[in-house]
Amino acid sequence: MKSPNHSADYYSEQYNARASIPEHPHIFTRWVEQSAQVRRRHAGLFDLMYGDSAGERLDLFPTRVANAPLLVFIHGGWWRSLDKSDFSLLAPAFTNAGINVAMLNYSLAPEASVEEILQQQLRALAWLYKNAERYEIDAQRIMLAGHSAGAHLAAMLMTASWNTYDAALPENLIKAAALLSGVYDLTPLLQTDFVNTDLKLTEQRILPLSPGLMPLTRAIPFITAVGGLESDEFKRQTRLLENHWKPQHYISIALPDSNHLTICDVLSDPSSALTTAIIDLAISI
Repeated sequence: MKSPNHSADYYSEQYNARASIPEHPHIFTRWVEQSAQVRRRHAGLFDLMYGDSAGERLDLFPTRVANAPLLVFIHGGWWRSLDKSDFSLLAPAFTNAGINVAMLNYSLAPEASVEEILQQQLRALAWLYKNAERYEIDAQRIMLAGHSAGAHLAAMLMTASWNTYDAALPENLIKAAALLSGVYDLTPLLQTDFVNTDLKLTEQRILPLSPGLMPLTRAIPFITAVGGLESDEFKRQTRLLENHWKPQHYISIALPDSNHLTICDVLSDPSSALTTAIIDLAISI
């Protein structure tokens, strides 16, 4: 399904989610404050090193249940902003349900390319698998979750050949995923100067970085969600992946009152349909 041809102005407006959400500074501030409270009140292991660079760190929020599944969350920010610590507020809904949570960081663009960021996420997942027993995690039940650029990275990891990457890893390392408001065909970003100034994407690099244009050869059930208040392009990107990977698509969660940012607030709510669906899938894998 080829990306439709629109003007650069159209794509810049469609993908600049912050510009369409005037209250976005207040949302980010609230996330930081709520996440700080979570880190004060909940057990966690912070800034664990999964690689050598400063960006290769993760936070681990353990559940009280031994040998429980692991939900690995990858944050968004157009690969160039935000931090894992901004999203600690998401952890309690899952740890209270008997699921361990890992929050991944990565080096940010323009210092790191999207390809380099993806390599870091591969290292993070390999590290978590190999250290699962140490942290009483069930290595056979690893589920991904990602928001925005993080959903893109999570989808890319779903296509990884893990045993080729590292012979010590199983091909089915990832058992399920939840992809929220992601970008799965990067073609339109060639025309979005507000972000491609940092990403420096080229036509030659698009196909290997677009999971929505790649096959998914393994049975990895995945949940999708996109806010009803999001742009047409974010909605189209989600439909693209749902259709392209239709045999593995588990469920789409309707969020009519959410925008590109407040979808994360829904994810922090243990009673929401989105969070409940992810918990049920993580426990069942």
